[in-house]
Amino acid sequence: MTEEFNSSNHPPLPPTTEDDRHAWLRLLRSRKVGPATFHRLLNEHGTAQNALAALPEVARTAGIEGYEICPAGVIDAEFKAARAAKARLLCLGDPDYPQTLADIADAPPVLWTIGDPAYLSAPMIALVGARNASSLGTRMARALAAELGEAGFVIVSGLARGVDAAAHLAALKTGTVAVMAGGVDSIYPAENAGLAFEIGAKGLRLSEQPMGLTAQARHFPRRNRIISGLARAVVVVEAAARSGSLITARDALDQGRDVLAVPGHPFDARAAGCNMLIRDGAQLVRNAADVIAALPERGAAARPAQPDLWAEIPAPPPEKRSLRETAALHQQILARLGPSPVAEDQLIRDLSVPAGRVGPVLVDLELDGKIQRQSGGLLSLAR
Repeated sequence: MTEEFNSSNHPPLPPTTEDDRHAWLRLLRSRKVGPATFHRLLNEHGTAQNALAALPEVARTAGIEGYEICPAGVIDAEFKAARAAKARLLCLGDPDYPQTLADIADAPPVLWTIGDPAYLSAPMIALVGARNASSLGTRMARALAAELGEAGFVIVSGLARGVDAAAHLAALKTGTVAVMAGGVDSIYPAENAGLAFEIGAKGLRLSEQPMGLTAQARHFPRRNRIISGLARAVVVVEAAARSGSLITARDALDQGRDVLAVPGHPFDARAAGCNMLIRDGAQLVRNAADVIAALPERGAAARPAQPDLWAEIPAPPPEKRSLRETAALHQQILARLGPSPVAEDQLIRDLSVPAGRVGPVLVDLELDGKIQRQSGGLLSLAR
């Protein structure tokens, strides 16, 4: 079984009975079944019950012997935990399931939610950034969240330390959604337990993970694609050159979302990722007005007053290349490279792209560990 699925703009019909919802969850919690495989199995077999019946044979065909589907008792326990936490299950296709998230290729089949799901129907902006945010970074996150909230946007973030927590806190009065890496009832980090409780009471917490699951490192990248999938745009406030916030930005790009970034001092490592994004074509953000102006359908809407913070930064020059163009160039370079070294100048000639554009992208790919540079100006895919 592989995680390969071509998404459809027409989500499956949501389960209408408790038995159907039980079967959906049981299918999704079975071993080696992620969102993509879930969607494929549902498309092939029509219902979750039929897919569950077929799953052992599907696994056997894929070379997996002795495969067993998720026990029914595990799902019974999950529903019991949900009732204790006052969590509600949203299934793909339900009226309250957000359409923006339903449109992404690997949309979560189910979401556990605590709070008011009405916030999922409002326009959302994601604010993400460094956990070890600077004082200036947290001030900027609070200012952006408060002003975007006043302008009618719900703020979505990941309930992490630093920028995430500052953004949630500033948006409590106007609406905020916290996307959890673990179970919706499992708070991480523990220091944000009070904030998580307030979000559950005044906003919304959600997760695709099982109730009670403690967040682990591998869960955060999956969480990030939900943050960007919910939002119309992703604003990165502070981020290192290699950080989860940049993963969210890349997810946003793949999902067709706008990516914006707050500039930072070149000597501050926490700003390196933001500065890289701006260099590669992301909209520079000085205030909430810049974010609103970047949204085509909202560009002419009322704009909040510009705060003193960052007011002295001039407007960015016209973009010469978009993030999508940069991402496409990444793929072209990786497609042309292999284990055998190729001269950099030959690669540039093959791409028919100006050397000034290729150079920074090669540096990005080298920093990401995807390519390696060898003596004599030779390049190859990283081993």
